[in-house]
Amino acid sequence: MHGFLMRWRYFDMRKSFFWAFVILLIGTGSSHGISLENEIINTGRWTVDELNRIIMLASEVKDTSLRMDFISGHFLSVPYQDKTLVGNIQTPERMVINLAGVDCFTFIDYVEAMRASTSFDDFKRNLRNIRYQSGVVDYQHRNHYFTDWGEFNAGRVEDATEQIGGEKTKKVIKFLGRTADNRELLPGAPVRKRIIKYIPTAEVRAEIIKRLKTGDYVGIYTNRADLDVSHVGIAIWKEDTLLFRHASSKAQFKKVIDEEFMKYIFDKPGIIVLRPAPIPAK
Repeated sequence: MHGFLMRWRYFDMRKSFFWAFVILLIGTGSSHGISLENEIINTGRWTVDELNRIIMLASEVKDTSLRMDFISGHFLSVPYQDKTLVGNIQTPERMVINLAGVDCFTFIDYVEAMRASTSFDDFKRNLRNIRYQSGVVDYQHRNHYFTDWGEFNAGRVEDATEQIGGEKTKKVIKFLGRTADNRELLPGAPVRKRIIKYIPTAEVRAEIIKRLKTGDYVGIYTNRADLDVSHVGIAIWKEDTLLFRHASSKAQFKKVIDEEFMKYIFDKPGIIVLRPAPIPAK
């Protein structure tokens, strides 16, 4: 009996040390990769504590454009990485935060969620509601298309395309997710009939350019029948130069960079602009 008690106490002590270590690890934010239940979290170059500080500082910047520049600027040089999200018709969806590598869409996902937050926990909650309709983490509820933001994230962003483009704005009806030969682009995801507004690149001249604001989300319009955009990024003014801040998949970059806006879009069909709404004071 004495031997059994000694072994039990030894086991119980080891168990206590184990859980104390886990609590300490998570509580201090010292772990860059965490996988708990339905979450996969990789904080990349930052600790949770560092992210808390960045998000808190951003929340104190009241001007929307300045806050967008501040947050998105922290992502400059973060490596490009596609297919970081987990889930499809065959694989259960998981809530992924991967700040170690972003594609063009997860980049703006993270920026928009941080913009609305005051802490890392707040960021996680906001990301869930931005990435998924009604915050339901499954493939069918994921916002697969850029214009889903304007459709399902009421109050967060507004479609400013027509406001910026005026009479130069074009409209087209698309069935997002249905290819020209009537196949499903994303099996298991709903096909969405949508009126797409865009400004043809040939019409994007000085008068229109000056209407863009730092922090505007810019989608590169595509002529494909099944998609609204081929790429997304953020408009950033630096003095008199308009930049396009985006996660570039080009071999010579493969990271988040700033490029001159007009040089980037000159051979593209057009642009769609979603404007972030001011964050209500708490």
